[in-house]
Amino acid sequence: MTLVLISSIMAFILSMVLMMLCAVISKSSIMDREKMSPFECGFDPMNSPRSPFSIQFFLLAVLFLIFDIEIAIILPVIITMKWNMTSMWLLTIMAFIIILLLGLYYEWNNGVLEWSK
Repeated sequence: MTLVLISSIMAFILSMVLMMLCAVISKSSIMDREKMSPFECGFDPMNSPRSPFSIQFFLLAVLFLIFDIEIAIILPVIITMKWNMTSMWLLTIMAFIIILLLGLYYEWNNGVLEWSK
């Protein structure tokens, strides 16, 4: 029992010494704050996170994701068409594409894709 206690105390002391040594040796300072901050989509992480950004950027990103997922869904279907009923797959793909094109037409008419008004 004593050996376990001594081993755990030694492990604790060793880890504390290594953490202190790392803090002393490292060259980080307050000036490195901007360098160490995350960079996402051109937003300045040092400003308030509540600042507004363009909703059209968000909508365009959503459109890209929708059409990207469409490609990921349709490509495997093309490969499996030779083993299954071709006419059923063709109807399914055409319905899928028509729904997506109708949604794109709706967004285009509402002015979502226009950057300046």
